[in-house]
Amino acid sequence: MFRQASRYSRSLATSTPKYARYASQSTKSLRETIAEIIPQKQEQLKRLRTEHGQAVLGDVKVENVIGGMRGLKAMLWEASVLDPNEGIRFHGHTIPDCQKVLPPAPGGQEIIVESMLFLLLTGKIPSEAQVRELSKEFAENGTLDEQTVKLIDGLDPSMHPMTQFGIAVASLNRNSRFAAAYERGIKKTEYWTYTLEDSLDLIAKLPSIAARIYYNIRNPGKAGSSDSAYSLAINPKLDLVGNYVEQLGLGGNESLTEYLRLYIALHGDHEGGNVSAHTAHLVGSALSDAYLSYSAALFGLAGPLHGLANQEVLRWILAMQKKVGDNATPEQIKEYLWSTLNSGQVVPGYGHGVLRSPDPRFIALQQFCDARPELSASPVIRLVKQVSEIAPGVLKEHGKTKNPYPNVDATSGCLLYHYGLTEFKYYTVIFGVSRAIGALSQLVWDRALGLPIERPKSLSMDAIEKLITK
Repeated sequence: MFRQASRYSRSLATSTPKYARYASQSTKSLRETIAEIIPQKQEQLKRLRTEHGQAVLGDVKVENVIGGMRGLKAMLWEASVLDPNEGIRFHGHTIPDCQKVLPPAPGGQEIIVESMLFLLLTGKIPSEAQVRELSKEFAENGTLDEQTVKLIDGLDPSMHPMTQFGIAVASLNRNSRFAAAYERGIKKTEYWTYTLEDSLDLIAKLPSIAARIYYNIRNPGKAGSSDSAYSLAINPKLDLVGNYVEQLGLGGNESLTEYLRLYIALHGDHEGGNVSAHTAHLVGSALSDAYLSYSAALFGLAGPLHGLANQEVLRWILAMQKKVGDNATPEQIKEYLWSTLNSGQVVPGYGHGVLRSPDPRFIALQQFCDARPELSASPVIRLVKQVSEIAPGVLKEHGKTKNPYPNVDATSGCLLYHYGLTEFKYYTVIFGVSRAIGALSQLVWDRALGLPIERPKSLSMDAIEKLITK
């Protein structure tokens, strides 16, 4: 454990990795690249089914059944695997790997959606040309039609932002290419092509939907007014997140733009077992289109136990700041941590359902802060770092936390607050823009691999007891 903690400390001391020139010079389109890979993946699946279909991957215990199926190896998810000790890997690439090899936006250094999406869908590192082509496509398809704009503008701005988000996304189902093709009759081997088109269209439009909701929340009574046009404008020269920041009305802030690029790329995929990813997969397994599948995922993401964690951390940090001030001593922070634990509460932002070591996403965001003097000087961000250095020791001493290290939520919401996004409920919408790239990538592969409808066996408590006593 000491060596693990030392590695964590060294990680925080390392500056943000500089973008390294990537090797790939491919000019093949995303669609061409996926089409090349599909036969290989189909053959791999066929081989697993025929040669190893009866192989045992693990036991199912009663605690798994009544404990949220936690830890069960019962789901196929291609893009990422979460190791309890190493953290997330995207097709085998760690976060530092991705920071070194994935092309950033012109003039930027951080991972962008387009690069991460290409990797998640294909398992390959994209070339700059491939990434720029995706940015161009997203800009061309990101504009909302009049019907969608009127729908969003007609919603009560006091309605929870995630409710508005889910409604708007589901409404795009009327334009689903997959739904239309399925209705007229297509081969199963063609399902993935229409699912890919729907998925790319939805990813392109998510920032525009999210920005429109943000405008209406901040400007009640002005929905549809002439000065709301900026929340719909798209610059064809910008990447997806670059446009999103402009649509939010926060353009010109290079630091915020780079942060959201990194935040959205890192939150894009985290295996398939989390609520939002699993929901998209489950609903999609019934051959619901990408819009319906992802709207369902958004409503799962809205739950307090999934997508609201960084808001809870921020409230806790602000309450601590009010108590200890802007220049807290280690003893004051320890005292506040113990008062939280002794009151029967958990320290928000620490521990993880799978991870048993520092979250590489937290490390990446902390490195982002360390590389920017204005962030290092922020009282809130400075307090977050102090807590991250002190809390693990307190939690170890407390003895009730399996993983005493910070997860990504320990800092992500506090950074949004620093940049002036003070509408806490909106934070989950940003998460929702991000999680689409992982959930929809898998939906494409669900169709390409011909995965069946999900239908696990359920048991009553009486049935469990009967099985136990046999």
